[in-house]
Amino acid sequence: MDTLIQLLDLTVRSAVPLLLACLAGLYSERSGIVDIGLEGKMLGGAFAAGAAAAVTGSMWLGVGAGVMVSVSLALIHGFASITNRGNQIVSGVAINFIAAGLSALLGNSWFNQGGRTPQLTAEQRFTPIDLPLADTLSSIPVLGPIYAELISGHNLIAYVAFIMVPVTWWVLFRTRFGLRLRAVGENPAAVDTAGISVAWARYRAVICCGILCGLAGTYLSIGLSAGFVKDMTAGRGFIALAALIFAKWRPVAAMWACLLFGFLSAVEIRYQGAPLPIIDVVLPVQLMQALPYILTVILLAGFIGKAIPPKAGGVPYSKER
Repeated sequence: MDTLIQLLDLTVRSAVPLLLACLAGLYSERSGIVDIGLEGKMLGGAFAAGAAAAVTGSMWLGVGAGVMVSVSLALIHGFASITNRGNQIVSGVAINFIAAGLSALLGNSWFNQGGRTPQLTAEQRFTPIDLPLADTLSSIPVLGPIYAELISGHNLIAYVAFIMVPVTWWVLFRTRFGLRLRAVGENPAAVDTAGISVAWARYRAVICCGILCGLAGTYLSIGLSAGFVKDMTAGRGFIALAALIFAKWRPVAAMWACLLFGFLSAVEIRYQGAPLPIIDVVLPVQLMQALPYILTVILLAGFIGKAIPPKAGGVPYSKER
């Protein structure tokens, strides 16, 4: 039971940045803007958060810097693909390259630690939060450890990530903003005919995407870790995009998809070089490290059924004159 709780706890921690990035991509892609630049925005946000927290000593300024940099990258993507009607895939790839190059260059230039930021103290980063009665209830069989170790003990951003699932569902399916955003992703010409600005609706979507990607990056550098490390996103942005497709652009399904990928990451971390339970076999380290990416390829190869993206996804809109 203890081993299972530890594995599930690690699953949740691994799933948080994936979930935030997946919900970020959900806003963008539902509006018709394909966003392959989730990885770059996460990486930029992670570096900015780690650097700002290290320099100022404030985790809240770290959050602000991470979100600000991520939103700036999102607006660059929006300017290229919405205003200038450029190729959205090329723009997203450029964002990834810019973030990877600048984070390493600036990190090495500012801190002289090979692209890393200085090690953060407990006051400079988000620490675990113990929920009420966690210690008292921990002695109750089964339910006690689940509450005390699995539900309790995560930092603030982790709780925000899971709260954002119902919030995103409500925003997309129960608000005027969400209705317009989804309509822009399906039939922008009809939205334009109704007198609603397609460009402004899509810009708001990419801003939402930037905010959530910034939180995902912030979680990596000052929540899950104690500072920024070069290329610390390690492909999570691409896995989040795969989870979004696997979930067929729905927020609740996106949460379960991210937990599935998080579980594989947890297995890889927990049993790297150790025998797997039940079968008592030690798999090669390289195979364990590749598990999340292997699953990504398998799922996208045809095990998810027919995933139909928004009809206007990836298509620049040109206003008829």
